[in-house]
Amino acid sequence: MKKLFFVFITVLFQVNFAQISTYKIGDEISKLEKISSLNPTSNTIIDIIAFGDTVWLGTSRGVSLSTDRGESWINFYGRSDFGTDNVSAIGYNNGVFWCATAKSQEVTGGQKLPTGTGLKYTTDFGNTWNSVPQPIDGQNDNQVQYGINTLSALPVTVTVQNLCYDIAFTGNTIWIATFAGGLRRSTDNGQTWQRIVLPPDNKNSIAPTDTLDFCLAPVGGSFCSVGNLNHRVFSVIAVNDSTLLVGTANGINKTTNANAQFPSWVKFNHQNQANPISGNFITALGYNKTSNTIWASTWKAEDPNEFYGVSYSSDGGLNWQTTLIDERPHNFAFKFAQPIVLTDNGAFRSTDDGQTWILPNSIVDNQTGAQLRTNVFYSAAVTGNYIFLGSDDGLARLKENIGTVWQGEWKVYLSSSALNSNDDSYCYPNPFSPRQELLKFRYSTKGVQENVTIRIYDFAFNYVATVIQNAPRLTDIEGAPDFWDGRDDNGNYVPNGVYFYRIEIGNNDPLFGKILVLQ
Repeated sequence: MKKLFFVFITVLFQVNFAQISTYKIGDEISKLEKISSLNPTSNTIIDIIAFGDTVWLGTSRGVSLSTDRGESWINFYGRSDFGTDNVSAIGYNNGVFWCATAKSQEVTGGQKLPTGTGLKYTTDFGNTWNSVPQPIDGQNDNQVQYGINTLSALPVTVTVQNLCYDIAFTGNTIWIATFAGGLRRSTDNGQTWQRIVLPPDNKNSIAPTDTLDFCLAPVGGSFCSVGNLNHRVFSVIAVNDSTLLVGTANGINKTTNANAQFPSWVKFNHQNQANPISGNFITALGYNKTSNTIWASTWKAEDPNEFYGVSYSSDGGLNWQTTLIDERPHNFAFKFAQPIVLTDNGAFRSTDDGQTWILPNSIVDNQTGAQLRTNVFYSAAVTGNYIFLGSDDGLARLKENIGTVWQGEWKVYLSSSALNSNDDSYCYPNPFSPRQELLKFRYSTKGVQENVTIRIYDFAFNYVATVIQNAPRLTDIEGAPDFWDGRDDNGNYVPNGVYFYRIEIGNNDPLFGKILVLQ
């Protein structure tokens, strides 16, 4: 489940599809502008894939690629293929990289809802991209075949609330979890899509030889009187080429014959097992191949007895243990048998099968002194002894010391507009609201290490606060910022008004700038 769109999830459960209008995208194949940089384009890192020296990022501003473990980046953003869309999911299979894109669209009544804008894939590391429209149904696609059954199906004819949250592969088949669009698969690189039937809410399993009578529909209405939470699909992973796990708003669905024309399914949820998952809203799934363990982000859905947390199973889903109670996980990564769980309260890691959890200490770039100041982590990936962590405000890379946990050399990537020159400086956001955000200062030490001091003064140039004093920094026109929380030296938030900053870099002339504080 891709994390940027969590802001929309509570809305998704309540919106009537009848309010939705249509959105279309164009262009099939084109070359995309590649912009090389020391940093990814975005600080909101939705998902990460890493293998060997290659790292792919799905972000709120397109896709970023590194082929040297994060020493440099190629950013794909800003041309017709991506526009200003967010990336909602990424996947990689047999040399092909896929990404799904989405945006927020205003519908009748002024409400903004997430909208799928399709998928893109490249077979040559981004030199060329193929665009695939967001899968939709025709108005007359009101039936679907499942084995011996012809079932009624609500046609999903629009792209609003029909967006890809997750991607998985079995062999050369791509599977996508598209919320209102349900679970779909393609065997021809997205030229055609098959809508996959999952059990309704009132059944724990289905097989193509069963006699069935239900409607494939994520919501009820005039066409289907009853909607199914289990047809709202958020996450999907492949355990192997025949076993697939699918997370919905009604639990986890498992098939062991994924490549059959009509896969059979068994469903695990909070209500139908003796040792169940914590909650039925499955926002992310992970599979640890070292320990053969399924990991699930199991949020509370509709039953008051459900609860937020992480659920994991070492017997294929027959029994579950729960951990990190009340946390709201976003995704998983694994370093050998050790799970890493990304949450709003940090990147949790366990060395004892989920019994205890370890958070990293302060994440500070060993070379530049830049710090990752957020606790909200969306994504992670591991390649060798490198761990990449994606957050809502930057990317971090740890070159981990062998035999340790969260110890080693950190590198922090913070995206911002480049300085016009090495003698330039600026701060952002400006105006600045201290109770809602941090102020960031950008300056350059011209690529050499210098001691840096940043002080704040009021409009009358009375001293207010010291941000850093004689702090060693090494940065350039693309370097990382320093932060101010809007407090004076007594720990109080400063009142609204105009302030000035003074940046002293080594023995150079100081740099000045204006700050507008506006609560």
